[in-house]
Amino acid sequence: MPRHALITGITGQDGAYLARLLLEKGYEVHGTMRRASTRCDERIATVLDRITLHEADLLDSGSLVSAVEKARPQEVYNLAAQSFVPTSWQQPLLTGEVTALGAARLLEAIRRADPSIRFYQASSSEMFGKVREEPQRETTPFWPRSPYGAAKMYAHWITVNYRESYGMFASCGILFNHESPLRGTEFVTRKVTRAAARIKLGLQARLQLGNLEALRDWGFAGDYVEAMWRMLQQDEADDYVIATGKKHSVRDLVELAFAHVDLDPWQFVDVNESLFRPAEVNRLTGDASKARKKLGWQPSVDFAELIAMMVDVDLKQARQEAEN
Repeated sequence: MPRHALITGITGQDGAYLARLLLEKGYEVHGTMRRASTRCDERIATVLDRITLHEADLLDSGSLVSAVEKARPQEVYNLAAQSFVPTSWQQPLLTGEVTALGAARLLEAIRRADPSIRFYQASSSEMFGKVREEPQRETTPFWPRSPYGAAKMYAHWITVNYRESYGMFASCGILFNHESPLRGTEFVTRKVTRAAARIKLGLQARLQLGNLEALRDWGFAGDYVEAMWRMLQQDEADDYVIATGKKHSVRDLVELAFAHVDLDPWQFVDVNESLFRPAEVNRLTGDASKARKKLGWQPSVDFAELIAMMVDVDLKQARQEAEN
């Protein structure tokens, strides 16, 4: 019998990559998605006929219980969240309800339905915020600098509490920024790669960005979902930083993306101070040595390869747009 996995947030970037990975490994894959008036399953379109979707919402405990009971999973991956940091200042209460308390609702649903289910919580490098040491590792104190980071911190610690209080197999992956061609266009990496492609083809004139000097540890989402799966295959639950260990600025990102289409970015890019965060996270760099040692995990795609991959896909999409 194949193992069953339930993925919340399966229609997002990480959910789509994880669904494909688990299908390749022979799992029966289930996912949750919220009821919506418009379709939002584009990222999983190629595997829709091979997975089972359940209507559920992290705001609604009953729907989570129902999804767990119907899917009968051995593994649950909680990837659903209000995940866009700028929006968390606009909607801090919703971010807390979904991202923080949503994780608690799901853990409670699992505890009541079948506490032997293995649980993965998508924690975030944004929990480190105003960093206390560099690079950041599992023992680095948290100091979140956004409602999103604070909500993720609650979700992280409630997962640890369920592990320690109820003996549940509950692991947290403290993932640093991870990107791909499936990244939402509101995120800075995709905003930049898409703009480079569209400006190259004359579909866009300018690009507005915030803090160009912010430093991030960027990896490939396809690599990072492999780490999620490996965490749930261990003998004991634990928490792991997943990162490349290398940091790059938003300025570096812009220069790489535009160079890939033979353009000088500084002829097209404007800094807009309204796009700066109220409380900035200036630098994040992860130390994934624990994951390398215990999980046997390491990234396979470097930063330059990642940006080239994203620009190439955005060029293809932009050409299709130009033709239409």
